[in-house]
Amino acid sequence: MESAVEELMPRLLPVGDCDLPEDFDPSVPPRTPQEYLRRVQIEAARCPDVVVAQIDPKKLRKKQTVNISISGCQPAPEGYSPTLKWQQQQVANFSAVRQSLNKHRSHWRSQHLDSNVNMPKLEDEEGWKKFCLGERVYSEIESLSDNENLGIDYMKVSIRLSLSVPLLKATVTSVLEYLIIWFGEKKFTPELGRWFYALLACLEKPLLPEAHSLIRQLARRCSEVRVLEENKTEEQVSALNLIICLVSRYFDQRDLADEPS
Repeated sequence: MESAVEELMPRLLPVGDCDLPEDFDPSVPPRTPQEYLRRVQIEAARCPDVVVAQIDPKKLRKKQTVNISISGCQPAPEGYSPTLKWQQQQVANFSAVRQSLNKHRSHWRSQHLDSNVNMPKLEDEEGWKKFCLGERVYSEIESLSDNENLGIDYMKVSIRLSLSVPLLKATVTSVLEYLIIWFGEKKFTPELGRWFYALLACLEKPLLPEAHSLIRQLARRCSEVRVLEENKTEEQVSALNLIICLVSRYFDQRDLADEPS
């Protein structure tokens, strides 16, 4: 049996018998290289040639609870499916926006936000949600009375903030993830849509694996919302269609694309 094992697992560094004192005790930590090698030989000799693991199938079945969805987007509701021409036009417009951002990236890097606008730290998830969505949307308040003041509503300067996104190159993926987490539990709003568009415009191709996973998650969520939303409006569904279109057709996730109406 030993020769068969030698054929399968030949010794790379054969070690002969070690010249050890008569009082050698393998249970004592080795003091010399020879004692160490002899101890390894003894331990190897005690190992069985074949080891069979005893697995309890019941324990495995209890832990197999992870479900991973690899499905595409849900089809658009009847009457809301975008045409191929519309999708192609949106991709062309988006491409032009990205080219403009890249062209003027150095210019925007030299610009500064207003002194009363404080950028959250990278790890401040709630701070970024409030920063991007504004106080009213973040606090889920439909309207404010004349006496209520929730501080600066950054969405009042949404155009300026959207243009400043290229300044956040190192945080684009993190902010996108924060907003997708929010969108997973909250309703779709115009503020959210504007930031998704701006952040997608700042993603660099080829996509990193994390960004690839995030935008696919975003497209699927958009498809779910446009189906489940009871009070659909053409403007809202068009915004959701736009995000799905950009993810699927511009970023080459074709399995998520809407079939032309």
